[in-house]
Parts: sequence; structure tokens; C-alpha cells
Amino acid sequence: MGERCGGTEPTGTDERRLRKVARVVLLDPQDRILLLHGFEPDDPSSTWWFTPGGGLEGEESREEAALRELAEETGITDARLGPLLWRRICSFPFDGRRWEQDEWYYLCRTEQTSVRTGGGLTELERRSVAGLRWWTAEELAAATEPVYPTRLAELLRTLLVEGPPGAPVILETERV
Repeated sequence: MGERCGGTEPTGTDERRLRKVARVVLLDPQDRILLLHGFEPDDPSSTWWFTPGGGLEGEESREEAALRELAEETGITDARLGPLLWRRICSFPFDGRRWEQDEWYYLCRTEQTSVRTGGGLTELERRSVAGLRWWTAEELAAATEPVYPTRLAELLRTLLVEGPPGAPVILETERV
């Protein structure tokens, strides 16, 4: 799904009702990050970039969901899941409803840089994902379209310079 979040207002949402989401900060051998290009299904002019990932299915763990979503959304199956980097709560309107999510971001590395969309996308994702792109940290910092999470360029720079944090960083709650 073309998931996003922005702003910094608290959601006031009961955590038990939050959709559990696993997201992937996928880096290639050149430290480029892979992002999906999303748009509102009823308004293709409203676009943004976001990390691969999505909601947990059944009894799967967040780690299992991260790798499954990565394969479904990008076709990348040769990836090494690393540590949990960041966590955030977000709330945003998308496809006629409000989504309330508890997102966990995992570092992931791959040598596989050829990607594809379409194969494993849900019907909603097919109506809201325009493609994929590898970004350098510099390109991400210069992006003119929204990127989610909103501090991704800064977070990526810190990750590349300092390495993964010793404990997951709790990001500000984001609300669109």
C-alpha cells in the first residue's frame, strides 16, 4: 500500500487498535536506499516516496513480515535482515479511510539491485504504487516530493555515518 505519514501531532490512539507494520530500510552495496513511489488512488497527482513494508499477517513476526513484504513489493528475496532501527506511531488518510499504525523499521542489506513491482502487490497496492527507485543519501536530501518517514534523509545520513543504533530510536508520532 502507498503508506505515508507526516506532521508531528499525537494521534491519541489506543495502541491496541494500531495496525502492526514492519518496514525495511533496504541498502544496496553502494549504500543506496530503495523507496517505493506511492500515490492516492483517487488522486494520482498526490505522490510521495516510502520504504517497503506493510502489515503483519496471521501470527507472523515483524521480521517475517518485513522480508515477506520486501519480496512482494520489490521482488527482492536475497536480503539479510539486520537490527531494528526505528519505531514510530503514525496516522494518515489513504484510500478513503484513516490508517493508525505502529511501524518498526529494520535495516536490511542486499546485493540484488534489480527490482520489480506488480508480482506480489495487493489490489490496493497496484492502484497506488507507481514504481521503485534506488536513492543515494544526497539525492534523498534533495527530494522535492514528500518522503516518509519525514526525517528519512537525516536518519539515513546518521545510519550511514554512525551505524545502527544500540537500541531502536523512537521517532516522533506523525499525523497527516
